[in-house]
Amino acid sequence: MASALEATVTLPFEPEFIDEGNDCYNNVESCALYRMLPANARDYVKASPHLLEYLHILPVNTVGIPLFLSELKKDLKSMENPNIIYPVNETTFIHIFPDPNDVRNWYIPIEPSFLHSVKEILPVIEEKLIDLIDALDEEPVTEQARIEVLKGFIQQLVYVKQPGEEIDESLLAGGTAKDLKSRIRTFLTSEIGAPAKPQVSEHPHLADGRIILAQQEYRALEYLIVRDKIEMGTLKPFLSDQYIEDITCDGVGPIFIEHKIFKGLKSVVGFQDSKELDAFVIKLAERIKQPLTYRNPIVDSTLPDGSRINIVYGTEISKHGSNFTIRKVNEVPLSILQVIESGACDYMMAAYLWICLEYGMSMFVSGETASGKTTTLNALTTFLPPENKIVTIEDTPELTVPHRNWTREVAKAKGKGEGEGSEVTMFDLLKAALRQRPNQILVGEIRGVEGSVAFSAMQTGHPVMSTFHAASVEKLIQRLCGDPINIPKTYVDNLNLVIIQSAVKLPRGGTVRRMLSVNELVGYDPETQGFSFMATFVWDPATDSFTFTGRGSSFLLENKIATMLGIPENRRAEIYDEVDKRAKILERLHKAGYTQFWDLFHMTTKIKKQGLLNIEV
Repeated sequence: MASALEATVTLPFEPEFIDEGNDCYNNVESCALYRMLPANARDYVKASPHLLEYLHILPVNTVGIPLFLSELKKDLKSMENPNIIYPVNETTFIHIFPDPNDVRNWYIPIEPSFLHSVKEILPVIEEKLIDLIDALDEEPVTEQARIEVLKGFIQQLVYVKQPGEEIDESLLAGGTAKDLKSRIRTFLTSEIGAPAKPQVSEHPHLADGRIILAQQEYRALEYLIVRDKIEMGTLKPFLSDQYIEDITCDGVGPIFIEHKIFKGLKSVVGFQDSKELDAFVIKLAERIKQPLTYRNPIVDSTLPDGSRINIVYGTEISKHGSNFTIRKVNEVPLSILQVIESGACDYMMAAYLWICLEYGMSMFVSGETASGKTTTLNALTTFLPPENKIVTIEDTPELTVPHRNWTREVAKAKGKGEGEGSEVTMFDLLKAALRQRPNQILVGEIRGVEGSVAFSAMQTGHPVMSTFHAASVEKLIQRLCGDPINIPKTYVDNLNLVIIQSAVKLPRGGTVRRMLSVNELVGYDPETQGFSFMATFVWDPATDSFTFTGRGSSFLLENKIATMLGIPENRRAEIYDEVDKRAKILERLHKAGYTQFWDLFHMTTKIKKQGLLNIEV
């Protein structure tokens, strides 16, 4: 069996064990701390006794009882010393714990295994599991099937003692039971990251070899084995948390996260030495089938949930020790209305982009790392005509397109031991896409020779949408025309729209993502060798609002789209009425509650089918 993906836990407070005896967990109604909890917290601890165990070691007399929330609202961003617990799934909770001495507060995952010292029996259980797994006639194929098989085997190896149950001593083969207080004290004082040695003789077990566990211990053991053997180990609570954007381990020390509500946080989970960290990243790379070696110490890949991961192995190239960064993806992409909610753009900008994309304009979303480019690109796909065939090309699959006629292509790196020609690049996929008769081609990111094929596609009438790393239109053009992309300058104006997006700081404090400008590329002047472009929308940092600077002078609306629609030159100003109309439609849909990605796509499809988007000529 694969080794566990483990790290070390260091609590940011001195545990205060409130000794109320085991009855407190067997009968929560008798627990004084339970009676102090608000109603919603009582529901949580009834379903998850390990949460009550955690509260029993929390110095509530000093820090107070945490605020229990089922979901986090944006207004919590302004909270100075958050002391909040929220669920990330049925079994795991997160405690945001204040640190008055640091700008980063603490992030504490509370899992069923959190306060239970079951490591001493893990090696014995693992040995027995290997024998049972070897005897399997047929290996389970899916992850869920493997979990069910593993849980079934654990049940065979363990006897779960019910509260108050007395076991006949004649059935025991040895060992002394520890009460809950002793077990938790063992957890808090043991070297959590240190490897455990088999000590089954010290743990009570039956003559048939089954280990006797209390209900809480059994839950902890089952959770820990499934988490570490099949799922993503220590990283599971982080990956389960919908409010996390980035997970970073810079080397020896804590894991840092970027939180959607509480911004930068430091976790109680971390690594104490380089060997521990090296072992962790090696196992992590093996889990995603991208083994690390000294010759190939860098891995760029995706996790099973689609999150992007970058791993750098060894102290030779990373002086603080091996490191990894995970960029989480949303299971359901944000819709353009949710992007508007965040303040990144407004209804008028969205309406303008809606018309441009519907009528086949090519567009790049450009900006620095973590500026929200992919989120914006994904959100805008709902504006592509629902009847269109879409082809997406990525090296790391992140885009989700709502259209049914969607071909999803992903580049393939040359695998270990594979010969020449086994690699499939984005360049290869883009060339193949041109033969698939797409209405739109979406490229995850243009950064190399695939750029020239993308612009060739634009020239032949295939609209292209992509993300790009550049902080301004000028920088974007410089990168397009320089190595390694080398687009001929006369090709650049095949690109119609450039959105410049950035993470910016507001005057009142806080970092937010904003579309700084929406720009139309008008043309290239061979004599001056210069490009003409105009900003159609501009963000005003003083008021945190957007100005439609292109109203009355939009090159794309008046000279391209109005011409395509056959609108006479003397009536071209009417095209701006269409922008206003669509902005109002989006606002109405928002107020009606159609904010989710799929809901919005279905509604815009219905609106189009009813003929409400037809522009009268």
